[in-house]
Amino acid sequence: MSLASASVSAAEPTQIRIASEVWEAHTQVDGSGLAWDVLRTVYEPAGVQLSIQSVPYTRSIGLVQRGAADAWVGSYLNEVEQGVFYPRWHYDADQIAALGLQDKPIPTQDSLGEYRLVWMRGYEYQRYLPNLRQYREVFSRSGILGMLELGHADFYIDALTEVEDVLSNASQSARYRVTLLTQLPIYLGFADTPRGRTLAELFDKRMDSLVADGSLRPIFQRWQQPYPFD
Repeated sequence: MSLASASVSAAEPTQIRIASEVWEAHTQVDGSGLAWDVLRTVYEPAGVQLSIQSVPYTRSIGLVQRGAADAWVGSYLNEVEQGVFYPRWHYDADQIAALGLQDKPIPTQDSLGEYRLVWMRGYEYQRYLPNLRQYREVFSRSGILGMLELGHADFYIDALTEVEDVLSNASQSARYRVTLLTQLPIYLGFADTPRGRTLAELFDKRMDSLVADGSLRPIFQRWQQPYPFD
């Protein structure tokens, strides 16, 4: 029995349990989206099937830290330090943008510290943008436009696709300006367990090949997103 148990524990995983927030055209709840297409291309030819769980972002991290999921989607490098492991390869990149009213000055990375910023809870932009001093985290994007209108915040910081989604709900979108700030590679964050490290090692190995032969480029073209590996 002990030999049998050792054999089972040493077997390669045939499934990866991935948790993710639902992002339009990226990680949709029905399993469609750029990230899911990339990860299927990475794992399924190697005999590993995706098992998807759609949860809020901070919960996806907690699931991985507790070992209830093998990886979560959409992390910036070293964003979380305990109980997780990062691969060498990113799978995409976020264009980070600021949304504000037209009457505000155009923000830059150097000037952001002068303004009151807001972003979604758990996104940790203060780790990746310099000199930020005044910021708060919110649980929902539904009140962002109101905060900007009422002067409770100067700029909303998020990935460009999320900024555009928030702006699409504005009754007078011409009153707002979107300013690109930087680009940040985004990663899978893996559980720091033998299983998680095995899946991360497979991810890196497959990405070495897929990026080298250009196999992922058509996926980004299909979803009309910039190719992040040039």
